[in-house]
Amino acid sequence: MTTQLSKAWQLFESGDPQGSMRALRFAADELASAEIAPLVAGLAEGAGFTDLSEASTALVARPGSAYRLHRFGYACVERGIPALAVPALREALRLAVAPPAPAAPERTGLFRRKTRRQQPDPEITPRRVLLELVTSLEREERHEEALAVLREHDAVLGDWPDRYLTVYNALMSGRIELAREVFDALSAPEGVWVEPGRRVGRMLERAAALPPTGDRDLRGWHHVLTGGVLTTLAPQGFDQGMTGRWAYLQDDFGSCRHGLERLRTVLAATGRKPASVGLLPDRGSRALGLAAARLLGVPAAPYEQGTADEQGAADVLVVAYDLNACDPALVAALTIRAAGDLLFEHATCWTDPPGASADVCTLLVQTVVAPWEPGLQFTEDGGVEQSEPDERSAEELAEAILAADPAPQESDGQTPADPDGTLAAFAARAAAGTWASSPRDRVRSSGPVRSSRFA
Repeated sequence: MTTQLSKAWQLFESGDPQGSMRALRFAADELASAEIAPLVAGLAEGAGFTDLSEASTALVARPGSAYRLHRFGYACVERGIPALAVPALREALRLAVAPPAPAAPERTGLFRRKTRRQQPDPEITPRRVLLELVTSLEREERHEEALAVLREHDAVLGDWPDRYLTVYNALMSGRIELAREVFDALSAPEGVWVEPGRRVGRMLERAAALPPTGDRDLRGWHHVLTGGVLTTLAPQGFDQGMTGRWAYLQDDFGSCRHGLERLRTVLAATGRKPASVGLLPDRGSRALGLAAARLLGVPAAPYEQGTADEQGAADVLVVAYDLNACDPALVAALTIRAAGDLLFEHATCWTDPPGASADVCTLLVQTVVAPWEPGLQFTEDGGVEQSEPDERSAEELAEAILAADPAPQESDGQTPADPDGTLAAFAARAAAGTWASSPRDRVRSSGPVRSSRFA
């Protein structure tokens, strides 16, 4: 038993199933699926995941079965642990592709007791295993690996969804030309694949109109994937793996004010003049929306989708602090663009993207603590304690945002210079293309620009 697996067993037996699963995730590619299956069965049984428990037990009984490896991998994906699915599905694909070994002749003899022959497992096609493997790799954002296995087995692929997945993973790997080549050769999609086809088509249109400059062009790739404009880059840690994103941010009122100023830069560069601000119901979004309305000199009112003026143009700027903190049904409705609407989000989660991609966002962050939420603060003796929440009304918080210093945080010198002129030029080029004209698609992957994240 490997050191990693021994550690996972120890954590499980000590009553720490979460720690045990973390240990398995980290070492998944180094461990044989049949070897970890007994532990996974125990973890699944404790969590009430009968399907995964049964699939794990079945794999232990017949570890060389492509069918059982696929069943185990499928159950892992369904239960949110794709890292464990990948090695199982890789092995299942190898077995499904390889020609079966000839069966050994049955031994007979005068005094030999007849044994009951095991029933063979159902056959499983390489294509079925391949598509499940690609799904598990996508959920891990291992797009280059997904693309490689799709290209390797292209002969067994159809167009939909198979080669569509080649297009998608090529885009998420930064391979724009390959994505366009495969996309142009696809047949017309039907049924449920019509909209995914349109979605990658829109990505390719944006990539053609405003090509990213490399695999560290966070703003460029954010626009290609989501259609939105990212207004700021994290001022620290760019060369240490963050490439402009935040892992953790304890936000402040100055950052909110700076985000609104950068929003004004985008609006001016694109010639957009909102007639009003649409206020979302959560306190943070309402506060930011009220502050935005004051800065822009326009009225604010609770947002109602489809509201229009007498000329039929809504021209509403919908303002959110963090869409993941909003009502999911409301966010889902925001994917459908009303006439003239713009959606602005201050703090966009890049590891769990919201249901609607904002047209403009201030920053990309994994975990954010809003200025009015309890955060960490230093005590007089140099210790750290949790601050009290700011329970002021949205109107009072808006005043605090407006009174804050809009200057950006000081850079460590690694993040590329990003003055207002650079942002304005990018926004103008985006507006000359398809910006703010298509559905606000949710994009679950962070794409070709990689950033460090919490486990």
